[in-house]
Amino acid sequence: MRAMRERTFVARREGGWKRLDALLARLESGGLRALRPEELQELALLYRAMTSDLAAAQTRGYSPELLAYLNRAIARAYVYVYGGSARSGWSRVAAFFAVEFPREVRRSGRILLATTALFVAAWIVAAWQVGRDPTNAYAFMSPEAIPAITKSLHDSNFAFDRATAPAVSSEIITNNIRVAMVAFAGGVVSLGVVTLWAILNNGLMVGGLAALYAQKGFGSDFYATIAPHGVIELTSIQIAGGAGLLMAQAVIAPGRLRRIDALKANARRAGVLMIGVAALLCVAGTIEAFVTPQRTTETFRFGVGAITAVALIAYFGLCGRTRRGATSHSR
Repeated sequence: MRAMRERTFVARREGGWKRLDALLARLESGGLRALRPEELQELALLYRAMTSDLAAAQTRGYSPELLAYLNRAIARAYVYVYGGSARSGWSRVAAFFAVEFPREVRRSGRILLATTALFVAAWIVAAWQVGRDPTNAYAFMSPEAIPAITKSLHDSNFAFDRATAPAVSSEIITNNIRVAMVAFAGGVVSLGVVTLWAILNNGLMVGGLAALYAQKGFGSDFYATIAPHGVIELTSIQIAGGAGLLMAQAVIAPGRLRRIDALKANARRAGVLMIGVAALLCVAGTIEAFVTPQRTTETFRFGVGAITAVALIAYFGLCGRTRRGATSHSR
């Protein structure tokens, strides 16, 4: 039975191993210039996949011959993966944000669509119900989160001294990262229940507030005010929620993997997403402190929001793609 499982394991994974061997052969004969930048990134991904395969093979007690083969290939790849990284740390950072993060967002697309659908549904329901009757806001939001609206959101939230913008930016970034961490941690400690609750509450709050401001005649200003930073900020929260659900998925539905192996694999993926989220929230916080408060027209603020939306779509849709789709071997 173990031999049969090993043959199945090898058949499923050897495509990636052969691809790694081919890339290493080119490197060993022609040096780093023998590979294109996307192939070097592919090499790193294949290396990581093979280290996971070695761990799985060791845990399952597969044959010494297979373990020796995997160890040799990993040792050969290590020199290029970590030797090159040590020489150019900034290149690793650039490769992460140019390739690894957007690629993982696309790979996690179904889960991220689920968190986004929940958020949007909650937003619509709250906006509809509060629009019908303002007292319904108390059913969707905590009393302390319901403002006494006497002026626009722009005038209410951004009346601080512009000289304090750096401190405000730091505070906003810290708070946003805290919210994202709650969404992520909920997937780890509650099997996704807290994550889904956080996403749901976030949608209800935004929808409820939008309806309250609209009833006072400030609806357009509300959306214009959150547009410059909100596209990035809300997208980041959905990605953080998706990272949390990846962890929950590893426990609830590990598929053909053992739960411990699924947890290791999904933890790596979730880690990539959360590092990217932290960076995005830094951008959003900077915009919220330095751009959003400026006394500009609604058209300008909507324009900034549209630019950030297009930029995000282009970033997640285009960055990290290879002409040959070679990274599929590592999955």
